Amino acid sequence: MARSKTSAKWLNEHVTDKYVKMAQADGYRSRASYKLIEINEKDRLIRPGMLALDLGSAPGGWSQIMAPWVGDKGQVIASDILPMDHLADVEFIQGDFTEDEVFDQIMAAVDNRPVDVVVSDMAPNLSGVNIADQASSIYLVELALDMARRTLKKGGSFCAKVFQGAGSEEFIKDVRSSFDKVVIRKPSASRARSREVYVVGKGFKGE
Repeated sequence: MARSKTSAKWLNEHVTDKYVKMAQADGYRSRASYKLIEINEKDRLIRPGMLALDLGSAPGGWSQIMAPWVGDKGQVIASDILPMDHLADVEFIQGDFTEDEVFDQIMAAVDNRPVDVVVSDMAPNLSGVNIADQASSIYLVELALDMARRTLKKGGSFCAKVFQGAGSEEFIKDVRSSFDKVVIRKPSASRARSREVYVVGKGFKGE
C-alpha cells in the first residue's frame, strides 16, 4: 500500500532528523531525551538523590537519562499504559495511573517518600481531528498535573508537554496556581512546526 504524502514526509523527516541520528549514536531510546537534557540544563529539575516520577514513560527516553542523574541514592519510577523494555535502576509500572490499582502500585513504589519531581512527555494517539486531538492532549496533561499535586513534596518540580491551542493557556494558569515559578520551554529538539512546548513548574506550594 502506498504511503500518504503526509506519512512519507514524516518518515523522510524522521530519517534525516539530526536528533534521531544523535539518539542512535548515543544509545538513547528516543530523540525526546534531548528535550529533557536541554530543559534540565536550564532549570536544574533533576539532581542526585532525587525521587522522580515519569508519566507516560514508554519507550523510556526520559527515564533512561534520569536514572544516572538521580544516581544510586535516588530513584526513577516510570509508568505507561504501553509496555516498556527494562531499564537499569528504573522501576516500571504498566497501566493507567488514573486507575486505583495502578495508582496504588505507584504509591507502593514511592513508599511514603517525598517525590521531588514529576515529568510527563505524554501525547494522545492522534486522530487527525485537531479539536479532538487538542482536547485529548489537554486532558492528559491535566491528569499529569493532578498526579503531581497528589505526590510532590512541597518545593518539588513539575515538567509536562503541552500542545498550544484551546485550553493550553488555562492549563498554564492552573499550573501557576500551584507553583512559585512557571516557565515555558521550547527545546531545540522540538520540531519547529510542532505546537508542543514544555511547562516547567518549580517550588510546589503544596495542597
